[in-house]
Amino acid sequence: MMHSKERRVAIVEDNTRFRATMETFVRELPGFVLAKSYGRADVALQDLERALSCEGVPPWDLVLMDLELPELDGIAATRRLKAAAPAVSVVVLTVFEDAATILEAISAGADGYLVKGINARDLRQQLTAIISNDVPMTPGVARTLLTFVRESSAAGPPAEPGPTRLDLTAREQDVLRCIVRGRSYHQTADDLEIGLETVRTHIRNLYRKLQVHSVAEAVALAIRRRLI
Repeated sequence: MMHSKERRVAIVEDNTRFRATMETFVRELPGFVLAKSYGRADVALQDLERALSCEGVPPWDLVLMDLELPELDGIAATRRLKAAAPAVSVVVLTVFEDAATILEAISAGADGYLVKGINARDLRQQLTAIISNDVPMTPGVARTLLTFVRESSAAGPPAEPGPTRLDLTAREQDVLRCIVRGRSYHQTADDLEIGLETVRTHIRNLYRKLQVHSVAEAVALAIRRRLI
């Protein structure tokens, strides 16, 4: 994703009042610009398909996606959007905090998962983290995932076969644990007392070994297959 200009943001939210609040928030957020706002995901996807067909590039860099939407729900919309435009970041912004919904959204391709009610300062910090390729995740969501991992690990053997390559080093496993907990790249570097570029190198190695293409995919795979 480009780092030299403002990120174009689309909002997909059917609650008119909350959508208006988010529109104001994005307009005032440094480094971001409001590109479009939608009450329905299917309409947003039509615009995406039209832009890709006519211009060859997506009309946005980031989508803030609600989950409970009319006609087409946010998880199905996320899956379709990421299939059509993988470079577009999708951050879920919803009221749902249960592990099953979080995992389903991440597995669908969501690049982050935030819960409505997050204060403006934290929301600003979480969205700005995208610029550094960090994963926006409300602390409560990270705790839910961590609890799920612990309970799943205690329940018995993995339900799914592991990936073909599991030669993770001890440090790569440490990094994987950090990102599953919702720690940013910078926080991971501080936690493990290593450099930021070293964290990025470990993340690239995790992508290759786990055969994934994003931090969100790595988190979903680590949880489903109990790799940590």
